[in-house]
Amino acid sequence: MNNTNGTHTGSLLGSRVLSASTLNGDDVYDPGGEKLGSIKELMLDVENGKVCYAVLSFGGFLSLGEKLFAVPWSALKIDTENKRFVMDTTEERMKNAPGFDSDDWPNMADTSWEKSIYSYYRTKY
Repeated sequence: MNNTNGTHTGSLLGSRVLSASTLNGDDVYDPGGEKLGSIKELMLDVENGKVCYAVLSFGGFLSLGEKLFAVPWSALKIDTENKRFVMDTTEERMKNAPGFDSDDWPNMADTSWEKSIYSYYRTKY
């Protein structure tokens, strides 16, 4: 996990409560160890205080042309040994996932949008 100066603090080892800002920039990998993207934002349900989505960046170079994806929080698993997140999907599937750009975010409170995202990532709604 990154701290304010960009170094890893090792906070994934044994801690259940983390600052959301320490997760921003952390990488997400597929089960085979290939990098899928990085966490840009965490989206919270302010009524129940739970994380709903991790917004991942994927593709592009130096943030140019990158695509953003809202991934259900339940689709991510913590790999404490390697201090990173793992998502059971492939790079090809991410390329075809419903995404958006930084200037045109979807309405994440829209029930039909939510259901389609949970369905795409094969997670329980």
